[in-house]
Amino acid sequence: MVETKTNSEYKSENTQEIFADNPLTDPVADRLGYAPFAQHLADSICNMNFAGGFVITLYGNWGFGKSTLLNFLVHYLKEKPEDEQPIIVDFNPWLVTGDEDITKRFVRQLQMSLSQFKAVPKGFRKRIGDFIKAVSEIPVPYAQAGKAVVKLFDNQQKDISELKEELEESLEDKHPRIVVTIDDIDRLNTDDIMQLFRLLKAMPTFDDVVYVLAFNREVVHKIIADNQGIPGDIYLEKIIQAAFELPIPEKTLLRRLLFEKLNTIFSNTPKEIFDFTHWSNIYFSGIDHFINTTRDIVRLINILTVTYPVTNGEVNPADVVAIESLRVFCPVVYEIIRKNPQFFAGYVDNQISSFPTLDELKHFHNSWLAQLKNEDKAPIQKLVLELFPKLESVYGDNYYGAEQENKWHEHLRICSLENFYNYFRLALTTRELPDSEVKAILSLGLDAKAFADKLIEIANERLPDGTTKVRVFLEQLDDYSQAEIPLNNISAIVEALIKLGDHLQSCEDKPYGMFDLGNDVRIKRIISHLLHRLNEQERFEIMQDAN
Repeated sequence: MVETKTNSEYKSENTQEIFADNPLTDPVADRLGYAPFAQHLADSICNMNFAGGFVITLYGNWGFGKSTLLNFLVHYLKEKPEDEQPIIVDFNPWLVTGDEDITKRFVRQLQMSLSQFKAVPKGFRKRIGDFIKAVSEIPVPYAQAGKAVVKLFDNQQKDISELKEELEESLEDKHPRIVVTIDDIDRLNTDDIMQLFRLLKAMPTFDDVVYVLAFNREVVHKIIADNQGIPGDIYLEKIIQAAFELPIPEKTLLRRLLFEKLNTIFSNTPKEIFDFTHWSNIYFSGIDHFINTTRDIVRLINILTVTYPVTNGEVNPADVVAIESLRVFCPVVYEIIRKNPQFFAGYVDNQISSFPTLDELKHFHNSWLAQLKNEDKAPIQKLVLELFPKLESVYGDNYYGAEQENKWHEHLRICSLENFYNYFRLALTTRELPDSEVKAILSLGLDAKAFADKLIEIANERLPDGTTKVRVFLEQLDDYSQAEIPLNNISAIVEALIKLGDHLQSCEDKPYGMFDLGNDVRIKRIISHLLHRLNEQERFEIMQDAN
């Protein structure tokens, strides 16, 4: 009988479990309708009649709840009356350590689990030990061994098929049904996956033994096809007797679950700053597109749990959920927004020179949008339009002015330039230069003098924390040097860095303590990375010219 919990107890438990991204264990916490299926499957496993072993598979993509469904199944099996309750063996292939192969580990765990039950014949428990020793001697992987494999055991000539027959005979007496669950098969490496299925194929057909497997169909089928040269479903049809595909979670149930979690996070938010119409437009324009599994909900809720408390009362609730959704599900767009406030926040005014012109806006936004996956373009474009009305002048004919900017500021909207930076307080790279500025400097890389002059210029510019802009540029250049810099530019850049080395050692850029790097180390790293992209003769010529 399932224990009843109060509503408050249920909410507390459910919140804790889903925040941790752990599979649920108690069907009371089920929100996606998996519990009834698990209960029916448990009833079927306990009541069905079959000869030999029986293999059931639960197919589902990552994050769809396969582990949760397995946990619910085990829960209901354990609730059965004592005379119906099966013996449950939970085999976790991830527990294999060192050189111990999956076959040996599986049979060992089976023996340990069954040895705890007197109802299992002693002869079976003994012969399982024999089987362990036999299979542990089989080479791994043993795909080529086939039926010809014959190994010695205790100085007696016994092949694997004889041991299987003895094991099957030892279970002829009545015994409780045995249910073996195996989860996360798709997360194993290729060799382990193939070894596990060969094991299931080779295992004795014990009466009253049911295997319940859970994995991603596409992943495993591809691995089998690549390894065996035949379609995965053809290979598995002789191993699996019944397969069930987990349905895609219903959107309505996912929304309800997400909204409950958001209510918890935003419970202390002043109601007057929440506009339901704005939230509805924000959610259905783009966020809903990314919420397809419970894992998606967990990822979004966890980031909001960290970022929202430090901005409560200073950001619009709908806008912060939207921008954090982009951080989680489309970080490329999140970074583009964070680094380019002038292209998103505020309003269009061609009379103000510091504002991008309409043509510049159109070019900029069309460029980043074109780089997105086709399936993401429309929802992200709609979401960004809802967040930043300024873009209506790019994709339409609506224009806003200073008066509307004041209203955005009053409602704590991200589209207000004054509010914009409140949404990025926990962005880790607050000192980075915009990509456009880094690329503009790198574009001078064909001319050593022009590049050197620019480095001297930014070496004299100070950031709010007192360091120079050249330090930040060198930090970012260390990441760019592997691929972003054309080969033709390497010579001029290296020459400039070598000649300017001493001029870039500002006292403001001295290392922060013993573990921080100085500009001298950064320059050496950059030069080293760049030179390694060239052949030995080219390196020699560059170093000769630089000196």
